[in-house]
Amino acid sequence: MSSLTVHGITKSFAATPVLTGVDLHVPEGSFIALLGPSGCGKTTLLRLIAGFDDPDSGTVVLGERVVAGGGRSVPARRRGIGFVPQEGGLFPHLTVAGNISFGLPRGQRRDGVRVRELLELVGLHAALAERSPHQLSGGQQQRVALARALAPRPSLVLLDEPFSSLDAALREETRVAVSAALTATGATAVLVTHDQAEALSMADQVAVLRGGRLVQLTDPRTLYRRPGDLDVATFVGEAVVLDAKLRGGLASSALGELPYEAAAVAVPDGPARILLRPEQLRLAAPRPDGPTARVRSVDYYGHDSRVWLDLPGGVRVSARLDGADLPAAGDDVSITVRGTALAFPAGATASEPVA
Repeated sequence: MSSLTVHGITKSFAATPVLTGVDLHVPEGSFIALLGPSGCGKTTLLRLIAGFDDPDSGTVVLGERVVAGGGRSVPARRRGIGFVPQEGGLFPHLTVAGNISFGLPRGQRRDGVRVRELLELVGLHAALAERSPHQLSGGQQQRVALARALAPRPSLVLLDEPFSSLDAALREETRVAVSAALTATGATAVLVTHDQAEALSMADQVAVLRGGRLVQLTDPRTLYRRPGDLDVATFVGEAVVLDAKLRGGLASSALGELPYEAAAVAVPDGPARILLRPEQLRLAAPRPDGPTARVRSVDYYGHDSRVWLDLPGGVRVSARLDGADLPAAGDDVSITVRGTALAFPAGATASEPVA
């Protein structure tokens, strides 16, 4: 496996800029997720790394080998990269074994040892080797696609939203199997996704793209707990964003006075915006010494629930609670906050969270 270094990559289609100076380093053996909304440039970046397109400027380096930029463009087939497309892309006329061994030397194709190793690695029974792709479930097809990508021992594995067509239960099962297989091989891997849970649960590092730029690169826990700006905060998870006034280490808001930390930059006393995660909010019976709210609605998910709350002054927030002892719509509740808020400058803006 090799490291991947992308430096100063730009790409436009006609007069539309798609990537505007992206720098990214993926250490050997690590797993990074490219996360961002549709149209942010993440799939274009993956295609430039794979060699399906050429950058307008900048370089792509695998290990110490420049494969794009600086007057060079190594064809995709010679880059030593394994690619797992969105729909698996299996050859329908070949068996599972034929698909996995497609890029192997003839001797390894004949003895079948590598095929059996890879089926075991991705959690599939050897008996599936002679089946056709249409006889497999969607999750099994994606695992076969990964096995095919890993078969020639590539220097880098690229995965382009490989679980997006699967239902929720199968998606979780398949990504666990894929993650385990990549870890077992020590693969250097890059995953493109717009699914926040997928990125946070699978990757060592998450690179957030927005408008063709890399806006934050960090580990999943830091990304969730200390997002670089409010747009990142609302994209990587549900968020409670409130206007506040900072003074003496406390943020005065619709939820009362809360301890806070500055986010990416220092925020002076005065007007600001604060961020809380819905799981930080705790609800109890109304009491006179704390902020109260009225329950607008409850979204029940079984393992937990989201409670929508109307605060005085027309402010609406959500709390994330476990599935037991939930309030009902129309109830009045008091709110306490666990932990600290993150403070951002007063002019900071955030995308609307998905309800």
